[in-house]
Amino acid sequence: MPPTRARYTMLAFALGTMALAYIDRVAISLSSSSIQRDLALSDKQLGYAFSAFTLAYALFEVPSGWLADRFGARRMMTRIVLWWSAWTVATSAAVGFRSLVAVRFLFGMGEAGVLPTLTSAFRRWLPARERGRAFGLTVAAAALGSAISQPIVGAMLERLSWRQVFVMFGGLGAAWALAWYAWMRDDPREHAAANAAEIAEIGPPAQEAHAAVPWRRFLRSRNLVVICAMYFCAIYGWYFFMTWLPQYLERARGFDLRQTSLLAALPWLAIAAGCFFGGLISDALVRTRGLRFGLRAPGIVGLPIAAIMIVGAILTPSAALATGFLTAAAGFAALGIASAWSTCLAIGGRHGGVVSGAMNMFGNLGGAMSPIVFGQSLERDWGWNVPLASVAVLYLVSGLMWLLVDPEQGLDSEPA
Repeated sequence: MPPTRARYTMLAFALGTMALAYIDRVAISLSSSSIQRDLALSDKQLGYAFSAFTLAYALFEVPSGWLADRFGARRMMTRIVLWWSAWTVATSAAVGFRSLVAVRFLFGMGEAGVLPTLTSAFRRWLPARERGRAFGLTVAAAALGSAISQPIVGAMLERLSWRQVFVMFGGLGAAWALAWYAWMRDDPREHAAANAAEIAEIGPPAQEAHAAVPWRRFLRSRNLVVICAMYFCAIYGWYFFMTWLPQYLERARGFDLRQTSLLAALPWLAIAAGCFFGGLISDALVRTRGLRFGLRAPGIVGLPIAAIMIVGAILTPSAALATGFLTAAAGFAALGIASAWSTCLAIGGRHGGVVSGAMNMFGNLGGAMSPIVFGQSLERDWGWNVPLASVAVLYLVSGLMWLLVDPEQGLDSEPA
């Protein structure tokens, strides 16, 4: 019999997960002007509120990755989606700076582990040759969720309060969580929709993680240190687009709310394209040039170009050109995202969830720093160019870090 395609249904669920996660996550950025006025927040306070989510998300990445490896993606993802949906609704109840920070921290704590959990699912459900493309599609879905949410939130804010918007978005997750739990199985061999031919295509069962993770070996791994540093620098810039971009377009470039809601979607469309094509390019290069060249090339090429595009946005007086430069920067910076997650599987092996959690933890620590730097710069009247220059510098550093990554050196083969 021909092979079934149950693994693609699992992948469709993964894409939906990421789109939902980012719709809920970026709703605050376009609503930030309304929230800032309603709660009487300074730029510095708004920066801390943005970062509260990201800091909690970062701190709980590694534990969530370990739990996904240990207990499986089915239960972990159900818990994650139900948690973030509840705290999306709770965001609408914030009455001031402290309550907003507390809610956003709890939101981030619950949503932590989405990508490590999907990494664990991909390790069990997808053959190695399809993982780069799958990661590219998954992160592209997150970017598309962000792009779609911008004009939707903008239109909703013209008719509803920001509190009503968060209540409505929070209601989307529960139905998805129930559907995921009903369909998903941690092992494709246990799923009625996957026949023997498809199981053969997927390959032998993934080697399961042991309860005792070799933390000492992980902490001494040069490879892991480098990939965490690379992702810290790359995601620092990502979070400018997720948090302060709408306010930049309004305050620095003079666009109104309707224009901003459309223009703020453009970098996310570029990110979606960058992740998707970066995954395709990475898979093709791995097949033709090997793992080391194929996984590193998209980041080595894309990130320095992104840094140049950020400099272009700083230097141009044209609002339209600045938007174009920022859009291009977002797309080029995203070229290496899919291969970064594939690299986690390559070097992590049975502990891929823990390794991806560590990388994403440091990435989100960079993401937590980014909104604070922008908020402090605006509070001290340094303007927008100083923090944008920091994005360009860290993009360049991230590209250089890729030169030091060796995807062929697995953690299991390193000395204890």
